Amino acid sequence: MKAHHDDRGKAVRTNSQSERFSQNIPSEIGNYMKGNFIRAALVIICGVVLLSSISACRRSPTSQDETPDTSSYHPEPTPASDFERQMKFIRGSHFKYVWVFTRSDGQKFIKEDADILHQNAPKVVDWISVEGGKQYIAGSNFDIDRANMVVLKKRFRIEDYSGK
Repeated sequence: MKAHHDDRGKAVRTNSQSERFSQNIPSEIGNYMKGNFIRAALVIICGVVLLSSISACRRSPTSQDETPDTSSYHPEPTPASDFERQMKFIRGSHFKYVWVFTRSDGQKFIKEDADILHQNAPKVVDWISVEGGKQYIAGSNFDIDRANMVVLKKRFRIEDYSGK
């Protein structure tokens, strides 16, 4: 150790560089080892959590010949025609009333036909054209008034699919 005097003349003791280094070695090694231990513990904990979460997602069957229960699964066949696909769509909309309108002469609908339909069935929500415009499927939660239905039946053939 060396001593020197400060500005006021008091003796101040200072360690040489080699003495300071030798005194700090144990504390530096301890801090270094403590830091490594904490890092290693964190890595192990994270690894255990990761592995347990991955293994929890994978469920193996109890026996090799166990087959999944498919008794409640019944796939619906794909509708074959345009009419069946559109009818499936309308039924999926859960309308209380469903009608299919076709012109009496079997021809395609024209603007005048559409105007008559909209005028006499104003509460119909969905009108879907099928069969190249020769039929319309209508879906509504409200019935068509009897007087309006009489007018529509004079011009169109109407099939009621409500509740079917």
